[in-house]
Amino acid sequence: MKPSILRTRQLAHSLLEGDVIACPAEAVWGLTCDPWDHDAVLSLLAMKHRPVSKGLIVVAAHVDMFTPLLDGLDDKVRKELILSWPGPNTWLVPNKGFFPDWITGDSEEVAIRVTSAPALRALSLEVGQPLVSTSANPAGALPARHHFQVVRYFGADLPRATGMVDLAGKPSTIRRAGSGEVIRPG
Repeated sequence: MKPSILRTRQLAHSLLEGDVIACPAEAVWGLTCDPWDHDAVLSLLAMKHRPVSKGLIVVAAHVDMFTPLLDGLDDKVRKELILSWPGPNTWLVPNKGFFPDWITGDSEEVAIRVTSAPALRALSLEVGQPLVSTSANPAGALPARHHFQVVRYFGADLPRATGMVDLAGKPSTIRRAGSGEVIRPG
């Protein structure tokens, strides 16, 4: 389902005002906010009962939004990342101070992905920057694959994008750039 332009603009405005919203990602519903808004990120983490030390995934509509992070990578590694996107492939790369520590947690790396999810891509494009995307579930609960599960976990008042997840899809595989080490299989 293609996201409506008006709804995307409304949600983008909400994100820039510091709100957390629900948005369908590739295989599960996610919670999304502005990664540079400290209060928004802390609200999102509180909703999930997730410690800041674990870090968060940041997604973008296109690879250019991650240029500062990709510029220092070996050409072969950078090409591998770019060829894996858009889609459910998340890569840990050196952060180089690009994202704040409330995004990276206890790590010197940051988890990045160029998303193929239509609503999430549209929001990132409208806002003009990468966005946090983490599964819409409290810690220990199953990730939401349907809107009704998001409502059950977080209430009906949580702003949400329209759309659906790929029910045949799997959550993104997380790998370390350079070594290819799988941190979390998809």
